Amino acid sequence: PTSNTDFKEYCLRQLGKGVIEINVSNAQVDDRVDEAVNFYQDYHFDGTEKVFYKKQIEQTDLDNKYITLPDNIIGAVNMFDIGEASSTNNLFNVRYQIALNDLYTLTSQSLVPYYMAFQHLALFEELLVGKQPIRYNRHRNQFHIDMDWEKLAIGEYLIIEAYQVIDPDTHSKMYGDYWLQRYATSLIKIQWGENLKKFQGMQMPGGMIMDGVSIYNEGLRDKEQLEMEMRTSYSLPATDMIG
Repeated sequence: PTSNTDFKEYCLRQLGKGVIEINVSNAQVDDRVDEAVNFYQDYHFDGTEKVFYKKQIEQTDLDNKYITLPDNIIGAVNMFDIGEASSTNNLFNVRYQIALNDLYTLTSQSLVPYYMAFQHLALFEELLVGKQPIRYNRHRNQFHIDMDWEKLAIGEYLIIEAYQVIDPDTHSKMYGDYWLQRYATSLIKIQWGENLKKFQGMQMPGGMIMDGVSIYNEGLRDKEQLEMEMRTSYSLPATDMIG
């Protein structure tokens, strides 16, 4: 499947559409597919991507004292330092002067002392100046920087390290993900069973008995297995578990 419509039809065919009647409405299918995509974007390592978001400061930002991020951003984790001593904004910064004075020397000597010197400068800057604390909540889309906002001028840029979701309507290859197909199918199966549970035990013409509970339980079991598979195989480890 390469579109939302194809994806929904694929999931319904997995449940038997075309051979038996699947008792779910189109709106219910839409809701379950949206839930599956949201879960995929939250937990699958292919559901998001790291970006460096460039924001030009406007008067509104200075008045609000926060940056409004786009809706597709779900996490903001870092920001390039503002006005760092080793920045390259002009000819009189530390980095430029050291490189200028040692330009010819660096071609014949090791770069290790040069690298260590800048690491030392960065440590001094972090100790004496510090980093600006940041706060972000995905449901408000407001990137707060705990600082004196008068340090910024209109037209300056902030670079924010963030994570944005992959939109399947733009990047349709997501609909071909095997895990996502199975997970969406399990959610639709749960909905199907939920609908039929209201008529549990009812006898139909020909002697057939409605058994929505079994369908519901099968879907729930598939869902739990797939979520366990997501945690063990497709989710990135927690940060404090790395290293």
